[in-house]
Amino acid sequence: MRETVAAVVVTYNRSKLLLECLDALFRQTRPVDGIVVIDNASSDDTAKLLESKGYLANSKISYTRLKSNTGGAGGFYHGMKTAYESGFDWIWVMDDDAEPYDDALELMEPSFAVNNIGGVANLALGVDSLPQVEHRGWLQLRSSGQRAHRPIDARALGKNMEISFASFVGLAVHRDAIRKVGLPKRELFIKGDDLEYCVRLAGVGPLILVTDSKIRHKDVVAATYARSRRFGYSSARVPMDKLWLSYFSLRNLLWIRRHYVGSGIAARFAARQFARTLLGILIFDSQRFVRSRFFWNAIADAWRGVFDNDKPRRLTGMAQSVAKSKS
Repeated sequence: MRETVAAVVVTYNRSKLLLECLDALFRQTRPVDGIVVIDNASSDDTAKLLESKGYLANSKISYTRLKSNTGGAGGFYHGMKTAYESGFDWIWVMDDDAEPYDDALELMEPSFAVNNIGGVANLALGVDSLPQVEHRGWLQLRSSGQRAHRPIDARALGKNMEISFASFVGLAVHRDAIRKVGLPKRELFIKGDDLEYCVRLAGVGPLILVTDSKIRHKDVVAATYARSRRFGYSSARVPMDKLWLSYFSLRNLLWIRRHYVGSGIAARFAARQFARTLLGILIFDSQRFVRSRFFWNAIADAWRGVFDNDKPRRLTGMAQSVAKSKS
């Protein structure tokens, strides 16, 4: 009997992209058996648009609007939980800015029969149709570098490759693997939740990257980094309104390293990142105390295992208050 496949799509305030994703799922040459949409408390027209366009009347779609924004990690937790409890065999996850090619699932399906694997992934492409190498690769948690995985090389892609890391942009996981490793860690909120889940999946087996199966990732709404020059050097700096993303990146990556490979490597990673960050702040940035406080809190919270996901908002509020008092 053919195994069933449910797509899980997490969305937040991007109704147009969501509809494009859903339309791509309905065009699959190997039809999906179900679609689970998790709406992270969108404040735009997502719910009304889905209803007016008839998507909510489609029996294949299960739509849940959460009471609050739980981040990507929380969205995938709820979506995979819903699909798992609904009895689907394979759960194919993606954000609303993903658009699988029409034959993506059909080309993935033969790899579903491979024994002892952690999952199957599409090749993620950017809007320029080039491989997004950062989204696929091999775990390397023992490195003290900024990355915890080694990306694939676009020049050396085989037809089917064994990897150990795939972002939540077109990763399919079997229910047996979910039964063994559980669901994504929703406390991480955003950034690194897919990495942490792949660490657990590695205990089941490798991931299969099917390079002929493609998914377009339209993540064009990225942070714009202003370049600052001092002493003849130039550096791309994170805007104040995007520091909250840096908090989650550092906190989650440090927690993952400490939890899975130990305090020694985690401490070296934390020291290296904080020293590098602090030096950059002192040379290139204004509001040095506020910025340093963001990164120190990320390290302290990771070390203590504190997942206060409202803290970046509070720190941002403090920064805005300080800026207003000086103006």
